[in-house]
Amino acid sequence: MTDSYDPSNIFAKILRREIPCHKVFEDEVALAFMDIMPRCDGHCLVIPKAPARTLLDIAPDALSQLITRVQRVAKAAVAATEADGLTLQQFSEAAGGQEVFHLHFHILPRRHGVALRPPAGPVADHATLARQAEAIRAMLVA
Repeated sequence: MTDSYDPSNIFAKILRREIPCHKVFEDEVALAFMDIMPRCDGHCLVIPKAPARTLLDIAPDALSQLITRVQRVAKAAVAATEADGLTLQQFSEAAGGQEVFHLHFHILPRRHGVALRPPAGPVADHATLARQAEAIRAMLVA
């Protein structure tokens, strides 16, 4: 069904520090960072450090550790943006909408009446992303 994990994907390069990111959270299990083409304010991604292509490939123990990080970052993003709710997205394989073939979760803090921006929109201003990352990090320690 799937190709094997490709260590040259952009998220693997971010994990290896070959490409910079606006980091929100990191520990031995996961890295969370701002999406550079955000669909809403506070849109961030959480990826495992384990080399997993999709949700279907990751070991159950690694997934259970990862999802606790997803929840922690989601709570901080909602608090930092004063959102009314949350959309959590995960796409597996091209047929499921996946574009970067390293497992990742999209955290999208949502406000009543505010539509998501189109996917693959323009790259956000890096100063704005840095401010949003700092606000989310502050909520992680609160």
